[in-house]
Order: sequence, then structure tokens, then C-alpha cells
Amino acid sequence: MSVDRVCLYTTIYPQAKAFLHDWYRSVSRQTDCDFQLWIGLDAIGVEEVVDIVGDDVNATWVFAESGDTPAQVRQRALAQIVDCFEGVILVDSDDVLLKTRVAAARADLQRCDLVGCALNLVDQTGEPMRMTMGLPPFMSVDEVLPRHNIFGLSNSAFRTELLRQCLPIPQEVVLVDWFLATRAWLYEARLIFDPTPRMDYRQHEQNMTHVRPPFTEVQIERDTLRVLRHMAIVKESVGRGVAIGRLQLLADVARDIQVFYDRIVLRPRKLETYITSLNVLEPAPVWWASVAHPSLRGMWT
Repeated sequence: MSVDRVCLYTTIYPQAKAFLHDWYRSVSRQTDCDFQLWIGLDAIGVEEVVDIVGDDVNATWVFAESGDTPAQVRQRALAQIVDCFEGVILVDSDDVLLKTRVAAARADLQRCDLVGCALNLVDQTGEPMRMTMGLPPFMSVDEVLPRHNIFGLSNSAFRTELLRQCLPIPQEVVLVDWFLATRAWLYEARLIFDPTPRMDYRQHEQNMTHVRPPFTEVQIERDTLRVLRHMAIVKESVGRGVAIGRLQLLADVARDIQVFYDRIVLRPRKLETYITSLNVLEPAPVWWASVAHPSLRGMWT
């Protein structure tokens, strides 16, 4: 089935206000403008968004309800989107779309179920940081998951028939992007990754995970607990039709990270040694690589 009816979805929240003007300008400059814009609002109003971007935003607005978690805001929007479109392109409102983001995602969705694209890292002001996030050399997409993630909420696009299978997003999910990508992988969806950067990925204090050193003890402990919780939620929410072999691999990875937590994170001197070694490695171009880094596995096995 061809993917013709496409929407672009983002969530806007107060911490993204400083970056909204650049984001909206990049949306308006796409080479492919044949899409509908959907915006989830989390603790911010339509008037404030329009005032910041300085334009009449032609969008479908999805409003959070009182007490909604970030996962519920996204679930509320995506549950409607899967009934209205054949494809959805996900972008973060603190990042910048390069001009071919929509066109490339639409083309890739004609031949796959979930596509990601590389991202250029930029600092808070938008200056390049000379690092690209993407598929590591000599690795296939299916080899990155489930231990790491390359499909973020800023660089992914789904066929909605797949996304419908991956929903609902449990309200307690923190790592929404990784949750959706892992569920897609468990269903053996067709995944591809575009090595051409189509987004500028802004680095600032609100980023969920850091990808560049220096890493710290506090950060590694926090991130390890987040990864363990992610693995547990994915396993708890498994539905019918997943690949049993992949489910076993997910369990194996979760056990390895638990051992890392028990033998490294909970032992201050071991953790200090681990971080010293981690901080001299070349930064990995995937999310969550700092947790139980495979090249340092001998420290906990």
C-alpha cells in the first residue's frame, strides 16, 4: 500500500519555547509541503505558541488533560493520527528539520514500516558540534535494537498500520521513542535507516539522554535505572504476534544490564573506573550507549 496521506507530528512543552521559532520556520521550508501538521500541547496554550512563532499556525491541536504524563499526551495524539493518515513523521519541537526531511521520509515509507534518519548534533544556539547520530558502521538496523536506540521522536517516521500495533503507550513510559521502536522490532517490522542527516538535533539541559562525554556517576546511575525500567515495561506490555526469538533477546539484554547495575553502578569504585574508561572512548552514535557499553563488558561479566 502506498503512503500518500501523511502528517507531521510534534509535542510542544514550555521548555521548548526558546526553540519554537527555528523549528516552525524549518517546517515551513520543506521541499514537500503536502502534509498536515498535528501538534500535541503539554502545559502550553495555542495562543502562546502562535505568539512565539509569529504566524497563524495551520495545525490540528491535541490538548493534554489535567494530570497527563508526557506519554499520555503523545498517546492521545497518535491514537487519533493512526485513524486519519497512512504515515506519520515525528519531529521534536526543539530541533530543526532540514529541507528534505518530509520528502525523504515519505519516499522511505513507500518501502518500509519504520524509517529513521541521521541527525547532526548542534549546541543550544544551533552551532554544529561535529558529530552525527545514526547507524554505526558495519551494523544493521536490527542489530542496534533492543540494546540501544536510533529511532527518536525527532528522526522517525511510521506507517500508521505498524504504529497502531505498537500502541497504546503505557502512561508510565518515559522513553516513548525507544518503547515504540522496540515494539516495532519485536513485531519484525521492516526497518530502514537513512544515513543522510535530515535533522539538527539540539543539545541542551532538557535532553533525555546525553551522547557525548564527560559522563558522570549520577548520570550513569540515573540512565541505567531508566533503561532497566524501559526493558521491564516493554516486556510487561508484550502483545500477541511478537517474534519469540526477539523477545528472548530482549530478556537477555535486560539481564545483562541488571548485572551491570549490580556489579558496577552499585559499587562506587567500580563505577568510577567504568566512567574513566567510558570517557576516553569515541562517542557512540546511538542513544543509551553509555549504559553497559559493550566494549567495556569485561568489567561486569
